[in-house]
Amino acid sequence: MSSTTIKIIGFALLAAVLIFGGFLLYITITDYKPKETTPLTVNHNQEQMMKHGEPFAITTFNIGYAGLDKDQDFFMDGGTKSRSSSEEQTKTNLEAIASLMTTSGSDLFMLQEVDIDSSRSNHIDEVSLLSNTFSDYSNVFATNYKVPWVPIPVLDPMGSVNSGLLTLSKFGSTSNVRYDLPGKESWPRQLFELDRAFLESRFPVDNGKELILINLHLSAFDQGGTIRKQQLEYLSTYIQRENDKGNYLILGGDWNHSLPGTTPEAFETTQAWPEWLQQFPEDFKPEGFQWAVDAKVPSVRTLDVAYSEGVNFRAVIDGFLVSPNITISGVQGHDLSFEHSDHNPVTATLILR
Repeated sequence: MSSTTIKIIGFALLAAVLIFGGFLLYITITDYKPKETTPLTVNHNQEQMMKHGEPFAITTFNIGYAGLDKDQDFFMDGGTKSRSSSEEQTKTNLEAIASLMTTSGSDLFMLQEVDIDSSRSNHIDEVSLLSNTFSDYSNVFATNYKVPWVPIPVLDPMGSVNSGLLTLSKFGSTSNVRYDLPGKESWPRQLFELDRAFLESRFPVDNGKELILINLHLSAFDQGGTIRKQQLEYLSTYIQRENDKGNYLILGGDWNHSLPGTTPEAFETTQAWPEWLQQFPEDFKPEGFQWAVDAKVPSVRTLDVAYSEGVNFRAVIDGFLVSPNITISGVQGHDLSFEHSDHNPVTATLILR
């Protein structure tokens, strides 16, 4: 090998190192670093007050950025893809999601993985589209994933991500706050990961109390569930503090655990239990709190392959935890066969006692 060739290779390697180093520096400098609590602005706040003794419906739905329909897989779950298959398919999924939400007739919606401006969802502002569709609801958004560029998978990178939690309500709220959850991956991996959080909304009730609504999305791929444990400990402390005040509490969303009172064994599959899914810890449940889940309808499916009935592993990881002063009138998982998201929505009918 000639000295000229060696120099060319050396310069090429040096250029690659400098480019990669510059990229890491840029991502580090621009890294989203929220405070523990961030007050949020609610749009179109409603005047209707919540009433005790009257039933209301609430739905939680991880919409998978309207890109994880039945034909999709996902690289973090063992698949190969990182984006929606097309802009047209993203819009089709989003329209179907909005249609289901309308059909549910819910008074409150807690949505996860809703994108504002992300490569994976063709830069469609899903928050605005859903908020405009439900214009007679208030809407508040909390960011939990904001990265200028996710460079993996190498041949088809996820790209830019701006996503989070969206809560829609027919009732008037007095406060909305983003709470940053503890537990971070090591550098530089955390630069490209979600900044997990929950969205707290406070609603006055006609008996002088408050309903505290928690829209959450816990970690999924943390090794050994270490980060999830920290997040649940943080939630436990928060719950105890608010429960001691006599308030009503509803915690709902994507828990990324197999929830109490449910078992994946209820759903036929040819796959083994995935490494990322853990049983919900038995020692977490606060005294008197109740789980509102539908054990008969799976709320999530594996994403290593496209969806096929009886093949993909399925489980119930979406649902609600409610305080002792709330009656659970009914819970329904909506079996949509994962047509437009890798999750199925769950609706509960509740009564504040």
